[in-house]
Amino acid sequence: MTGQDWMEKDFYAVLGVSKSADANEIKKAFRKLARSLHPDHNPGNAKAEAKFKEVGEAYAVLSDPEQRKQYDQLRAMTGGARFSAGPGGAGGSGGFEDLFGGMFGGGGQGGTRVRYNQQGGAGGGGFEDILGGMFGGGGGGGFRQPRPGVDLAASTTLPFRTAVEGSTVTLGVEGRNVTARIPAGVRDGQKIRLRGKGRPGEPGGPAGDLVVTVRVSPHPIFTLDGNNLRLTLPVTFNEAVLGATVTLPTFDGESVRLRVPEGTPSGRVLRVRGKGITTSKGTGDLLVTVQVVVPQKLTAAAREAVEAFAAATSSEDPRAELAARAIE
Repeated sequence: MTGQDWMEKDFYAVLGVSKSADANEIKKAFRKLARSLHPDHNPGNAKAEAKFKEVGEAYAVLSDPEQRKQYDQLRAMTGGARFSAGPGGAGGSGGFEDLFGGMFGGGGQGGTRVRYNQQGGAGGGGFEDILGGMFGGGGGGGFRQPRPGVDLAASTTLPFRTAVEGSTVTLGVEGRNVTARIPAGVRDGQKIRLRGKGRPGEPGGPAGDLVVTVRVSPHPIFTLDGNNLRLTLPVTFNEAVLGATVTLPTFDGESVRLRVPEGTPSGRVLRVRGKGITTSKGTGDLLVTVQVVVPQKLTAAAREAVEAFAAATSSEDPRAELAARAIE
């Protein structure tokens, strides 16, 4: 920003505060405007983006005591008016050189004249150079443009049920506490970006983001698959062969009855609709993977029954196609 910008822009009006506003009033006004004008809240709105930058410029000057003092002095000296580069102006008033000519020993139309050179060129230093010398700064007016804060990273570990149902957690970030809303159905390793929760900008620029990596502790029987829950269901050999209706638990603490069809092999997936998790994308299902349990020990009667079954089905070979498919 240049000294000319300081003359032309009323930073107090930009922030909507009085010239006597204290630091807290200025900060409060800036935060309110920055929230409403932030590009994240106004995607594609060039007017809001320009206004957001203008608010940041105003706060950068008025939030710095030394720069505010210099700004007030300059505005008081010039009356906040806009100046033309040439002699004379609207209504016959003197130009920029007339104003500053008096400051450096000249006056009226005579004496030493200070020329305003917009581009700097062969005519000597520009307006910024003059003001830089007056206020102890360099050629650029001496103030820092607002810079956005950097993004920060954090992690949190949630119990499986908390991750499925969603939760609010508090994270310690660089000596401050940040409250984060974890949405229902978050997956292990998922990253959540919290806008504006990173390191503050300088001076008065927008804050960076906080990127939270979520770790989810495993559940004893349930796993998450999108909006669906998965469960492995043990069934006996006779239930799988003959078919059966079994009872199984659901995540909400209730139970449902599920029909295992006759001849169900191990690994088949059965679906219980509406018993998954509910997120903004809808409600999922409970996917049940059948696992046929093979008994480790048999009584004499059980062994005799299995041997009889084997004899009755000896003509069937479940591996008949295996050799043929291997050479495809």
